Amino acid sequence: MQPNQSIQKSYVSLKLPRPVALLVTYVQSVLAAMTNNPHFPSPTPPLATILAAVTALLQAEAAALARTRGAVVVRNDAKAALVTLMHQLRATIQATADADPENGAAIIQSSGLPARKMPTHPARVFAVKAGALSGSVDVVAPTAARRASYEWEYSLDGGKTWVDAGPSLQAKKTISALPVGTSVQFRFRGVTKAGPLDWSQPLALMVK
Repeated sequence: MQPNQSIQKSYVSLKLPRPVALLVTYVQSVLAAMTNNPHFPSPTPPLATILAAVTALLQAEAAALARTRGAVVVRNDAKAALVTLMHQLRATIQATADADPENGAAIIQSSGLPARKMPTHPARVFAVKAGALSGSVDVVAPTAARRASYEWEYSLDGGKTWVDAGPSLQAKKTISALPVGTSVQFRFRGVTKAGPLDWSQPLALMVK
C-alpha cells in the first residue's frame, strides 16, 4: 500500500503594485475581468464597492499631488482601504477556485489575477512497502503529534503473536531480517506526552 500521491492546487497570486497609478490600473483590469464573469455572480466585496474605493483613491492622489494640506494622509488611508478590499476579493476568488479544483487555475485567471500551482500533500496514511534490501520492509505512519515517538510490531502468524520491532522518533522505520517469501503483518502506535495511543489496524505484505 502506497501513500497518496501529491496533487496540485491553484492559488491566487495577488501582487499589488506599490505606486498609486500602477495600483489603480491593476485593480481596474481586475474589475473589467470580473464584471459579468459567470464564475463570480456576486463577489465579496461587491465590485461597485471596489470601484468606489478606486475613485476615492484617485481623488485623494490628485489632492496629494496638488500638495493640499493633509491630503497625503487621506491618500494613504484610501490606498490602504483599497488594498484591504483587494485582499478580501482574493479570498473570494480562492474559495471559488477551491470549490472546483479541476478548473481552479482557469477560474482564477478569468478574474484577471494570475494563478500559481503548488503541490499539496494529503495526510500521510499507514503504509508498508518492500525495503531496498531483501528481507526488509519500510513502514510509514500518520504523525501522532508534533512531539511523539512510535512503536512498531510485526506478526509472522496472522496476528496471533506480535514481535517488537523497536521504537523510532520519526513516523517511519525500516524493519529488517524478515523471512523472505512470508506474508508478514505490521502495526504501529504513536506515543505522545499523554501516553501511548491505540495500536493501528495491521497491514500485511509479502516480504521480498
